[in-house]
Amino acid sequence: MDLSRLDHVPTVKLAMTTFPHAVDIDEPLARAREMMRQHAIHQLPVTERGALVGVISDRDVARVARERSQAGRVRDACVLDAYVVDHGEPLDRVLLRMARDHIGAALVVRRGKLVGIFTVTDACRLFAEWLHVRFPGGGGDEAA
Repeated sequence: MDLSRLDHVPTVKLAMTTFPHAVDIDEPLARAREMMRQHAIHQLPVTERGALVGVISDRDVARVARERSQAGRVRDACVLDAYVVDHGEPLDRVLLRMARDHIGAALVVRRGKLVGIFTVTDACRLFAEWLHVRFPGGGGDEAA
């Protein structure tokens, strides 16, 4: 995203990670853990028969694996009331809701179909890019 050209609040569509990986609700927890490791991600959308039903995080997987062993299923650990937003939702509204409710990821849909995910990591990356555009040559690695 070219942050230097923004003259209005962008939508979440411009900041999301597109085509996120997803895991089926009946998959073993080990499968979700492996997908997160393989793709270096911390959250996965959860589907059931192709329909979006929730989200699972690496923390959810670790918690249930400790309690029930690796034999658990995604359904044992996922959050079914995940934060879902339309791809046209203004980014400031998404960020405020995520901050207010301590939400780690927003699942982004278009016409009810999963098209992306917007995570706290995406928000931090976007803010860092904005700071670099707004204050070129400033910041960086120097110590305080």
